[in-house]
Amino acid sequence: MFDRLSVYAPQALAVLRIVAAILFILHGTQKLIGFPAAEFSPPLMSLFGLAGLIEIVGGLLILVGFFTRPAAFIAAGEMAVAYWMAHAPSSLFPSNNGGDAAILFCFVFLYLVFAGPGAWSVNKK
Repeated sequence: MFDRLSVYAPQALAVLRIVAAILFILHGTQKLIGFPAAEFSPPLMSLFGLAGLIEIVGGLLILVGFFTRPAAFIAAGEMAVAYWMAHAPSSLFPSNNGGDAAILFCFVFLYLVFAGPGAWSVNKK
């Protein structure tokens, strides 16, 4: 019964890519311009500032499906670093250290590295 849904896999992949990219961009805008409301605004020339740039630029590339694989690779790496540097030191358990989103972003973007952008992308083959 569910086998018939496989024809929509490219569109479902695109929806995953687009939603993850929008959320990723929002994390970057929160860091760099304080929108949506942020508790702090790090200097641009800092690790948090670099993370914000990666999240905005990489997120935009992933959103439109342009250079999705390399952008997703960099974004996945950033999220792995963010988890181990910012979250894991307080607790190894994501539910206790607030690193749930970092882990999910990391593995969604890692999946995009291998799966590609799906439908509705600038680089569609």
